[in-house]
Amino acid sequence: MPLFINRDQIFAHQVHLLEHKLRSKEERLLELETENAILHLRLAECLGKLRRNHEEETKVLNLNRQHQRNAQKITWSALAKLLSEVQALKLDLGEVFAVYVNFATELEVQSKQLLEKVERAGSSLNDRHGDEVQSLQARVAALERSLEEEKEKCGAERQRRKELHNTLVELRGNIRVHCRVRPVLPFDHVQSFGSGPASSEEVVSAVSDDTVMVNCLKTGMPVQNKMFEFERVHGPEDSQDAVFEDVKPLLTSLLDGYNVCIMAYGQTGSGKTHTMMGSQPLEEHSGSQQEAQQGIIPKAAAELFRLISEKPAESHAVEVSVVEVHNNEVFDLLARDEQGNAVRQRRDVITTSSGASQVTSLTYEPVFSASEVMHISSRVQKLRAHCDTLIHTDSSRSHLIVTLTISSKSPNALALARRLQAAKKDMQRSTQRAWWSPRCRRANPAAGSSSDELFSSPATSPCASPCPSPRASISQTPFRTKLQLVDLAGSECVGMSGVSGAALWEVSCINRSLSALSDVLGALAEQRPHVPYRNSKLTHLLQDAIGGDAKLLVVLCVSPTQRFITESLQSLGFGNRARQVQKALPRRRNNTPKDK
Repeated sequence: MPLFINRDQIFAHQVHLLEHKLRSKEERLLELETENAILHLRLAECLGKLRRNHEEETKVLNLNRQHQRNAQKITWSALAKLLSEVQALKLDLGEVFAVYVNFATELEVQSKQLLEKVERAGSSLNDRHGDEVQSLQARVAALERSLEEEKEKCGAERQRRKELHNTLVELRGNIRVHCRVRPVLPFDHVQSFGSGPASSEEVVSAVSDDTVMVNCLKTGMPVQNKMFEFERVHGPEDSQDAVFEDVKPLLTSLLDGYNVCIMAYGQTGSGKTHTMMGSQPLEEHSGSQQEAQQGIIPKAAAELFRLISEKPAESHAVEVSVVEVHNNEVFDLLARDEQGNAVRQRRDVITTSSGASQVTSLTYEPVFSASEVMHISSRVQKLRAHCDTLIHTDSSRSHLIVTLTISSKSPNALALARRLQAAKKDMQRSTQRAWWSPRCRRANPAAGSSSDELFSSPATSPCASPCPSPRASISQTPFRTKLQLVDLAGSECVGMSGVSGAALWEVSCINRSLSALSDVLGALAEQRPHVPYRNSKLTHLLQDAIGGDAKLLVVLCVSPTQRFITESLQSLGFGNRARQVQKALPRRRNNTPKDK
C-alpha cells in the first residue's frame, strides 16, 4: 500500500519553524536596539563630562595666564622702580665723589702750605733758639739718667726694706695677736631684764690702733675700764682690706721658707667667718663689691699667687687641703666616694718621727689660681657642720682648717757654692793665715776643726785626698711650706647658745677643744716641760703652728655689746695669754749645705 505524505502539514511545520526563528530575530533586534540606546546614553554622558573638563581646564589655564600676566606686571614695575633708584644713587655718588675730589685737592694744598710753614718756622726756630734746644735736650737726657739711677736706688731700698722686715719678723718670734671689734648687729638688740644696763649698749671699743677698752657696767657700782693691748686693733669702721693689710706681711716670707698660720678666735656671731671667708658666697657679688667682701682666705690666696707670678716659671707648686674638727674628730672635706661625690671622711692625726703632726690619707688638690682656692672653700662650706642657736641662725659647729701647701724647688747650687767661696775668702782675710799642711786637717783629729774645712777644694788645698766641693753637699730636693687658715668654732656657754639634745655634745666638744688650746698656750707661756698637745685633736693638728717655729697670727673677734661681755672678756683674756708665749725663732725651710 503506497505511503501517503501530507505536504500541507510539512509546509505548516516549516512555516511554524520560520515564524519561530523570525520571532527570535526580532527579539534579538530589540535587545540590540536597547543596548544601542544605552550606549548612546553613555556616550552622551562621556561627551558631557569631556566637555565640562575641557571647559574647567580652559578656565584654569586662563586664570594662570592672568596671574602670570599680573606677576609680570608687578615685577616689571618693581624693576623699573629699582632702576630709577639705582640711577638716582649713581647721581648722588657722582656728586659725593666730586665733593671728595675737591676736598682731597684742597686738603693736599693746605697740607703742603702747612708743611712749608712748619719748615720755615723750624728753620727760624733753629736759627734763633738752637742753643736753647740743645740745652733742653741735654737736661732731658740728664733727667732720664737720674730717673734710672733713682729707680735702681728705689729697687735696692725696696729689697733692703724687705730683708729688714723679714729680719724683724724673725727677731720678734712671738705669737702675734690682732683684735677686731665688729659693729652692732640686729640680733644685739635684746631687751634687758631687771634694772641692769641695756644689752645692746656698746661696752667694747677700740680706743687706739693697739688698745681695746671694756667698760664693766654693774648696777650700783662705778664703771671699771679694763684695757687690753695687742699688736693691732681694728674697730667696726675698718674694712676687710684694712684687716688684710696687717696680715699681708706674713705672706711676704711664706715663699722664703717659713710656715704661716692665721686663725680667727671668738664667740658665735662675733665675725670670725666674715673675717676669714667673707660675709656672703662669692657668686653673689661681682667686681669691686666682691673684692671688698672677701676675707683673709681669698685675699691671702690672691696675694700668694701674685708673689708666685713674680718668681721663675714652674718654681712653685700649690696644693690645697681642707679638714674639719667636729666633735673631736678630724674629717677630710675633699674626700670623695666611689661615685665621685663629696663626702666627710674621718681621718687620724699622727706625729711623725721628726715631731711634726700629720693627717693620714689626707686629700690634696693642686690649684693654679686664687679663684680655684675659693671655689674649693665655697664648696666645702656646704659640708661643714652648722646649727641654729639663739645667737646666730647659721652657727658653725666645727673648726675649719684650710691649708695651702707650697712646694718650692731648692736654690741654685752654683749660686750657693759661689757664696760659700766668697765667705771662705772673707774668713781667710780676717784671720790672716793660710793652711799649708801637707795633709788634710780632717785626717788629724789633734789639729782641731777649722771653719775652712767646709770650703776646702783641690784648687786651694794641696792635701792628698781632696775635700769635696761645696756643690756635692747641696740637695736638689724641693722643700715644702704651709699656710694654714683656721676658722675656729664659736666659744660660748650652753645657756647663751640655747641648744639642747645632741647639740649639747657639740658645744661640749667645742669648749673642750678651745680649753685645750688655752691650756697649751698656758703651758708654753710658763715653759712647762710637758705641753698637752694631744688633749684635743685641734691642738694635735695645729701642733706645728702653735709650738713649732711657724709664724702664728691670732685674730680675736669680739662683740661690742653688753649682752656678750662675758664671752668678749674671755676672748680678750685668751689673746693676752697667747701674747705671753715666747716661741723659738722662726727657721727657714731651706736646703742649706751641711758639714760632712
